[in-house]
Amino acid sequence: MPKYSMIVEYIGTNYSGSQVQPEAVTIQSELNKALSTLISKYDGSAQECEDSPDCDEHRCFKTVKTIFSGRTDAGVHSKGQVVHFESDMPIVASRFINSMNGLLPEDISVKSVKQVEDTFHAQLSAKYRVYQYKIINRCQRSVWDGHSLLIREPLDLERMNKALEYLIGEHDFTSFKSSGTQNPAKYCVVYRAQCTKSKEGDVITFEIAANRFLYNMVRTIVGTLLLIEHKKLEPEFMKYVLDAKDRTKAGPTISPDGLTLMEVGYEPYDQNNKQK
Repeated sequence: MPKYSMIVEYIGTNYSGSQVQPEAVTIQSELNKALSTLISKYDGSAQECEDSPDCDEHRCFKTVKTIFSGRTDAGVHSKGQVVHFESDMPIVASRFINSMNGLLPEDISVKSVKQVEDTFHAQLSAKYRVYQYKIINRCQRSVWDGHSLLIREPLDLERMNKALEYLIGEHDFTSFKSSGTQNPAKYCVVYRAQCTKSKEGDVITFEIAANRFLYNMVRTIVGTLLLIEHKKLEPEFMKYVLDAKDRTKAGPTISPDGLTLMEVGYEPYDQNNKQK
């Protein structure tokens, strides 16, 4: 059966994360529903029925399942989530995107779609992921700030980047991993971790690229950065936290609203942020 990949964008505020969960509205559940509706209507597999729990207005639909490149937590957004699925439906990109975006809620959209090799797997084939966290650094908020975290006290970009240098390379990131997760993974390779400032000087964007991320890892790294700044600790404190392999040594896990999955790459990561 032909396999396709999509790039999916979403605002995660109203969802219980990306992954399907019982009795919860998630990005994946909405995407699966829209795909199943579209493909069943195309191939005529929707059948009349009576009061089936899998029915939409008394019509049964073929179930189409999606595989995501990785899960995002409740409240986290995406500009580059990669999803694959299988379908016999011949897909014309423009028509497919228009139809899907007509079926999906306004805070989820399909950006692109293409056919891929049978060996492609959205999660297992990925070589790296890139996340951004947006911080507004000024005294007052603005209605135009969008999804971001407001920090009123001045932040020192040079000190923040010095602290982030300690995260580059392969490390045990236990200190930045949620203590509640059952996943035993702890090692990640961080290719890039840097803060940049807008021309106006009041927006700081933290960007990090790695082969993988642990549960709550990015939000805890940002929380530790802010802890260093708030308490005027030396940037080397980041290395102390990393080496401790102890979640209690790191800063808080901050709000997910400023966090966005920007890109999933399927070629080796280039340090100039280009695929090779």
